Amino acid sequence: MKLNQISDNAGAVKARARVGRGIGSGLGKTGGRGVKGQKSRSGVAINGFEGGQMPLHMRMPKRGFNNAFAKKWNAVRLDRIQAYIDSGKLDAKAVVDADALKAAGVIRRVKDGVRLINGGGEFTAKKVSFKVAHVTAGARAVIEAAGGSVEVPEAKAGAKPEA
Repeated sequence: MKLNQISDNAGAVKARARVGRGIGSGLGKTGGRGVKGQKSRSGVAINGFEGGQMPLHMRMPKRGFNNAFAKKWNAVRLDRIQAYIDSGKLDAKAVVDADALKAAGVIRRVKDGVRLINGGGEFTAKKVSFKVAHVTAGARAVIEAAGGSVEVPEAKAGAKPEA
């Protein structure tokens, strides 16, 4: 079998409708757009327009708040770190920081830092030292119970303290 000989199943791919190609095609003359009016012309973008009435998306009340200054953490569960240590992709003897987690493939990119969370899984690695931007109280307790340590850099003035 060759790549240029592979074809899809019969009827799996429907051919594109070629509109405006004569009356015999069934899609000639107006090309399925009906007769006259704004929607029969080209360049029409009226989705959501309600004829001058206040549109639904503007009638609904606004709710919530998006903080432009909020930190975007990479939340990493301890059981996931344990799996990478067990598989040998992550060295438990070295300091586990954002760069080490990225090199091991635990995270794709370093955002504003790594946040360790417990997640309820097993974490049995002994004496692992972490250097991360944030850690939850539950994750810190699990790491320290296993004999490890967590180092969190000091937050800047006015920043929210760690949990």
